[in-house]
Amino acid sequence: MSIYQQLLNRQQKLSVVGLGYVGMPIAVAFAKKGIEVIGFDVNQNKIKTYQSGIDPTQEVGNEVIKKTSVYFTNDETMLKQAKFHIIAVPTPVNIDHTPDLTPIQGASEVVGRNLTKGSIVVYESTVYPGCTEDICIPILEEVSGLKCGTDFKIGYSPERINPGDKKHRLENIHKIVSGMDKESLEEIKNVYNLVIEVGTHPVSNIRTAEAIKVVENSQRDINIAFMNELAMVFDRMNIDTNEVVDGMNTKWNALGFRPGLVGGHCIGVDPYYFTYEAEKLGYHSQIILNGRIVNDGMGKFVADAAIKQMVKVGLAPQKARVAILGLTFKENCPDIRNSKVYDIIKRLEEYGIHPLVADPWANAQEARKEYGLSLTPLTELKEVNCIIVAVAHQEFKNLSLEELSKIYVRKGGDKRVLIDVKGIFSAEQTKGTSIAHWRL
Repeated sequence: MSIYQQLLNRQQKLSVVGLGYVGMPIAVAFAKKGIEVIGFDVNQNKIKTYQSGIDPTQEVGNEVIKKTSVYFTNDETMLKQAKFHIIAVPTPVNIDHTPDLTPIQGASEVVGRNLTKGSIVVYESTVYPGCTEDICIPILEEVSGLKCGTDFKIGYSPERINPGDKKHRLENIHKIVSGMDKESLEEIKNVYNLVIEVGTHPVSNIRTAEAIKVVENSQRDINIAFMNELAMVFDRMNIDTNEVVDGMNTKWNALGFRPGLVGGHCIGVDPYYFTYEAEKLGYHSQIILNGRIVNDGMGKFVADAAIKQMVKVGLAPQKARVAILGLTFKENCPDIRNSKVYDIIKRLEEYGIHPLVADPWANAQEARKEYGLSLTPLTELKEVNCIIVAVAHQEFKNLSLEELSKIYVRKGGDKRVLIDVKGIFSAEQTKGTSIAHWRL
């Protein structure tokens, strides 16, 4: 009997290793279909949070976590009970932008120590083409003492979840699936089809599936880099980039990309995985790396724009009070990993400015641990000279110009600066006011 049938009959269990923004929703989705799921993570505090019915990712919600049948644990020996393993740990980059494979290597060791004959291991973590077969398989074999292809099989199915997106969810995004052979591909496809309502998209081999993931994010990164470069040029030309984009988007084949900060654990990271492997093969990227350079420099550009605008209205930047709205890497999402807002903060600190930071979505403890920042509640922001709206959280988009004005200083009202990174406020709204408005 296939593992797929055994899972359906509750004769076997499925495990998810890594319960973050990707792994946790997958574990919950399989549990909803009646599959017995073991949700494993090495972080004991995270496990306790899930066990208490709290969803720190806000991807599925507290009520769903309270009701789910997923068995949350940090006891790795529980993985011995599963025959289908999904590894969904993060794959960051080092300071020199080379892949940091520590999490995926560690997860492979954990699974390897508890791997049993006849199992299937599927990796979802973003890696460069060849990593699953060249790095992960040897670890699984060495630690388990089993032989890949004979005692167990592997596959790769890149995660495509978009954190904070309530429209494009796990269930309605086509899932790329691959296996080491036809038999494993069929099993993996059938298992994922249980939770992917729009269906899976099988590809011929694991390396192709790995390439699809890094390329789709690299494509977005390059397109945004193009818009960011335009924004920097248009700033010198005194042209509103958003107005240009609005006009461009009236044509049927416009792509709709806009300038902005590109961080997070996917678009800001995946291109480096692709170029890393390309470099090993003797090819130096002509486009992808330059796109990364442009996007990695946007935090500095925004901070410098704030300094220029403050000087223009007669403010002494070092004496000015600056507030930044938003810290997470994207809107309506609590994830602060690889946030480019921090680049704005670091650049301002070079000028002797220590901004106040408000973000209703970010976790205060994580902000302090990750960046050494103390968050200020939005309601406590007052008497500031410059506001930088860095993230388009709905809470910020709901602010009227009148409400925003209450945050500014009462005296010297003609010296107010608004740095609108996401273009939340239109030029018409601020025209004729005492606010010097700059949009990316």
